[in-house]
Amino acid sequence: MSAGMFRHYWRGGLAALCLLSLGLSPALAATCGNDASGFAAWLPAFKREAQAQGISPQALRALDGVTYDTTVIRLDRNQKHFKMSFEQFAANRISAGRIAKGKQKLQQYASTLARIEQRYGVPGEVVVAIWGLETDYGVNQGKMSVMRSLATLSYDCRRNAFFTAQLLDALRIYQHGDLTLDEMRGAWAGEIGQTQFLASSYVKFAVDFDGDGRADLVRSAPDVLASTANYLRGYGWRPGAGWGPGEPNYQALLGWNKAEVYARTIGVFASKLTQ
Repeated sequence: MSAGMFRHYWRGGLAALCLLSLGLSPALAATCGNDASGFAAWLPAFKREAQAQGISPQALRALDGVTYDTTVIRLDRNQKHFKMSFEQFAANRISAGRIAKGKQKLQQYASTLARIEQRYGVPGEVVVAIWGLETDYGVNQGKMSVMRSLATLSYDCRRNAFFTAQLLDALRIYQHGDLTLDEMRGAWAGEIGQTQFLASSYVKFAVDFDGDGRADLVRSAPDVLASTANYLRGYGWRPGAGWGPGEPNYQALLGWNKAEVYARTIGVFASKLTQ
């Protein structure tokens, strides 16, 4: 399970705030549903609301032909509580091969990581550790349509306010030209890119670090690494401070992932990359 999925559940309480910030209200929201029967009626209603929120008709064509995804609902309904101990989790995630590959990445992107640390204050080993834990350095980003997953979850009544905000931000990413529709594929809950950003985090923290005019967290390693560092800075990362439990930057790691076992694993993995 990716850190993006963990983050999604821990941030469910932001749904009402997201709704207010978007200017939407329950009375204005398209009618949600608990099965596929109302999806065809919901979609054009959502499109009207999205256009009122500044999404262009051209961008909204990304939702043309989108259908309800029963696989997404099944996965959403069958989440298992995370009960693995830190020792078990870290042992499963920090393999010798992953450490070796991470050290190679540190060398390969040494100059880029140095510039990232200078700008955002986050050491290279920390962002590379997250990169490795999230998608094995970009190998396993997910193949599901982000638009279809988010449309399904936005329509679904269980957390529709939260996912309506995510779907609107996914459309903003597409409208801005950061990603093509084909590039917008990820995990079942709509996580995007090599460090699995939710769409709202993408809009808030993604940066164009390679200077090509778009923040591309799917194909550009410099953008991925810099955006991950920017995310941590946004959650209070302090340059030069420690990141173990009880140290100042541990809270920033918890901002990345509220599961303590994951935050601790990031820190241990980062330390092993420089040994």
